[in-house]
Amino acid sequence: MAVGVVWRQWAWPAGMLRGGRALWALRGPGAGVGPRGRGGAAPGRSLRVAAPRSSDVFRELGPALSRLGQTLREQLPGPGGWDPQWSPQSCPPPEQADVVVVGGGVVGWAVAYWLKALENQQHGMRVLVVERDPTYSRASTVLSVGGIRQQFSLPENIRLSLFSAAFLRNINDYLWVPNEPPVDLQFQPSGYLFLASQRGAATLEAGVKLQRQEGAKVALLSPSQLKAKFPWINTEDVAVASYGLENEGWFDPWSLLNAFRRKAMSLGVLSCVGEAKSFITPTEDEMQLMARDRVKYVNVRLPDSPEQQPIACAIVVVAAGAWSGELLATATASLPGGSLAPLPIQPRKRYVYMWHCPDGPGLECPFLIDTSGAYFRREGIAGNFLGGMSPPEGDEPDTGDLEVDHDFFQEQVWPRLAHRVPPFQTLKVRSSWAGYYDYNTFDQNGVLGRHPQLQNVFVVGGFSGHGLQQAPAAGRAAAELLLHGRCSTMDVGRLAPGRLLHGEPLREAAIV
Repeated sequence: MAVGVVWRQWAWPAGMLRGGRALWALRGPGAGVGPRGRGGAAPGRSLRVAAPRSSDVFRELGPALSRLGQTLREQLPGPGGWDPQWSPQSCPPPEQADVVVVGGGVVGWAVAYWLKALENQQHGMRVLVVERDPTYSRASTVLSVGGIRQQFSLPENIRLSLFSAAFLRNINDYLWVPNEPPVDLQFQPSGYLFLASQRGAATLEAGVKLQRQEGAKVALLSPSQLKAKFPWINTEDVAVASYGLENEGWFDPWSLLNAFRRKAMSLGVLSCVGEAKSFITPTEDEMQLMARDRVKYVNVRLPDSPEQQPIACAIVVVAAGAWSGELLATATASLPGGSLAPLPIQPRKRYVYMWHCPDGPGLECPFLIDTSGAYFRREGIAGNFLGGMSPPEGDEPDTGDLEVDHDFFQEQVWPRLAHRVPPFQTLKVRSSWAGYYDYNTFDQNGVLGRHPQLQNVFVVGGFSGHGLQQAPAAGRAAAELLLHGRCSTMDVGRLAPGRLLHGEPLREAAIV
């Protein structure tokens, strides 16, 4: 897990890297300010060093070359790392972009990456990612436990996760940036182990049948087989179990987010810090030229300022995670006719606890999902474990903060864990944190496709806890829909937002 690790945030400056050279074609306000905040190039012109007097050539040549070298080190990624002298906060958003992606989590950056990777011309599409929290302190991505699995009840989710597993296995074929170290996700291959009671056995077996049809490698285990493979499990109330044989495990969420971001920026994606507050549609006079149900501008509030800057755009991608529903409700409230049909994506707070138990399961420990809904996995090799449990429906905690309820572990999680794994009776909690699910209250399933009422707005969210693991595939699907009008890599048409308006739920049973 990357929780607690603070990374320096960065974005490409106005001088983008093209063909291995820094082109200082600065645009907009502050165009005359260089990367160190003083001087710099005039708009549209290359950076030049003023010619010294002939008598001072040799005296000033050394310092001039030193300053140039320092400038290059500050602007170009390399083996020594990236250490800019400015931050994204100092980079104002552009006045226009072809595509504005609202949300700089792993899903938003995956969409941005695939848009540039799939376009037919180099440097053709201007893609901007808007993220309101450059520290990612409340981001669902980095607060996740980082699992990936194919054990779902719907074919769309199985396909998304199979694609993502193949992507992660070959991640450096996609996301490696020249002159940078290879991407290391710290992947831990270990199958998910779902346990079912007699009541849930038929559902689990039906799910395994579907998973196998879609190409996933999953085994069904009887209680005796389960006990033989994992002797530390109490199997007295287990009727059947399913165990992933490949393409399952866990990885470092921050590493995936950072890899998508760095690669996307190397392809020319722009980034800015700000919060999308509202959408602007065409005026009455402009309706003859463009449709009324299109977004013309996205108003972005700048950091530590009441000022909002409109960004002209052709396409908007809403990938704001748990806040996607609130964003669309707020952003469309001022449109003629009032607010549009609400998007049923809401934040749901989930607790993650880390404990130590030296006598607990060893290296063979899977990502276990108990019959009660409690879960855990190994964290490292020193007897540490991560786990938690979703609260009962109707007893959701307040989402106004990320405070952890420690009594929830003592009263709800620990008894279930200790029942399933007797050595956990002596565990010691070491730390804890809370994060958000982007929870789809309609059917606990992802929403992927064109907004049903705003024809140039695409929604990618509502994955209800499996957005991180499906981000590579969801980003690809969204990019194909945007660029080509259809998704050719995998069939995810049923995830389109239209089902929300028509009242046709597509329920996913395997929500952890």
